Amino acid sequence: MIVRGGATTYGEDVGILMLDTRFPRLRGDIGNAKTFGFPVSYLRVRGASPARVVKEGDPSLLEPFVEGARELERRGCRAIATSCGFLALFQEALAASVGVPVFTSSLLQIPLLSRICGAGGKIGVMTARAASLTERHFAQSGAAGVPRAVAGMEGCPEFSKVFLEEEGPEASLSMDADRVRAELAAVAAKLVAENPDVRAVVLECTNMPPFRGAIQEACGRPVYDIVTLVEYVHSGLCLS
Repeated sequence: MIVRGGATTYGEDVGILMLDTRFPRLRGDIGNAKTFGFPVSYLRVRGASPARVVKEGDPSLLEPFVEGARELERRGCRAIATSCGFLALFQEALAASVGVPVFTSSLLQIPLLSRICGAGGKIGVMTARAASLTERHFAQSGAAGVPRAVAGMEGCPEFSKVFLEEEGPEASLSMDADRVRAELAAVAAKLVAENPDVRAVVLECTNMPPFRGAIQEACGRPVYDIVTLVEYVHSGLCLS
């Protein structure tokens, strides 16, 4: 058997493009390598702050993300994800920039869930900031026209302080995980109370998966996120 080289490290089949952040990432977060039962390769995109990606949707970030995707491909990654669901805006461009599968957002699961959960219901979406989640994000995810109900975390002080605000050099370096869990559970419960026809819930934000259990208990619906998507894509790779 002949094997070929050309790289420095091997076995990191999934690459993850990371925002430029410093907040805590619990196991279950896409930015915690212990989340996965297989090796992943991380690449931080300098200057890609949550404010620029979530609140501003800064189009000038596309090129740095394209460069990052190409670097991960050069490293040998066979699929590439990102650490923020709002990067769905770049789905088409990033996928076209490399020769391996790219999945920018957990929102890409919405069309599939809409099919398998049956007609006559909605897909619930929990997002870091509902005011910033637009039809363009859903269109790039193939979810245009899918009935959905969206709930944001704007009114949740601990979640917003940690993952969105960036008020100062120390603002996002600590997190009260119990408060974040309670805030997410409350939003999930309200989402289904106001929309009882929600059949499944998708977590846009990649910082929410560590709390998936509490969210599912609160809403009583199947819950999907970026981790479920990474694991699904990884399962289809030709592993060796």
